[in-house]
Amino acid sequence: MARPTATFVAGAFASVLSLLPVAADAGADDVAQIKAVEDQFAAAVNAKDVDAIMKVYVPSENLFLFDALPPRQYVGAAAVRKDWEDFLATTKGPLKLTVTNVACDADVSLGYCRSIQEYTGTDTKGKPFDVTVRQTDVDRKVDGRWLIVHQHISFPVDLATGKPDFTSKP
Repeated sequence: MARPTATFVAGAFASVLSLLPVAADAGADDVAQIKAVEDQFAAAVNAKDVDAIMKVYVPSENLFLFDALPPRQYVGAAAVRKDWEDFLATTKGPLKLTVTNVACDADVSLGYCRSIQEYTGTDTKGKPFDVTVRQTDVDRKVDGRWLIVHQHISFPVDLATGKPDFTSKP
């Protein structure tokens, strides 16, 4: 290849590369923002405020939730909102969500956070409850904000009895 042609090809290649988006690793600020979403979620649940709960989720049909309670699968923001409304309607008085064992990470526009979550309160029949779940949230950065796009809530199962273990802690 002649020298002028090689220089032209190298220059053209460099020009194309300069047009490609640069993917920078997510930093500590992104992880802190995802943890803040988890804190915002817990505060909203503790306030029993469905509107505030829904602010942590992507407001679209792309939202997907695997819940521990039937029907166990919710697709879209409207279905997730209804799930929360139905759950909160089963409680009377204060509801307390305590989040522990939080671990979060992120990479550019996708992140996750996993935790142990304990819900305590009283049901509408006056019976106290204390339920511990495992929760994993997948977050996506949308217009500079981290929002939950997928949530998975589960209980461990006692294999000897086949029954869910609602109270085990790690």
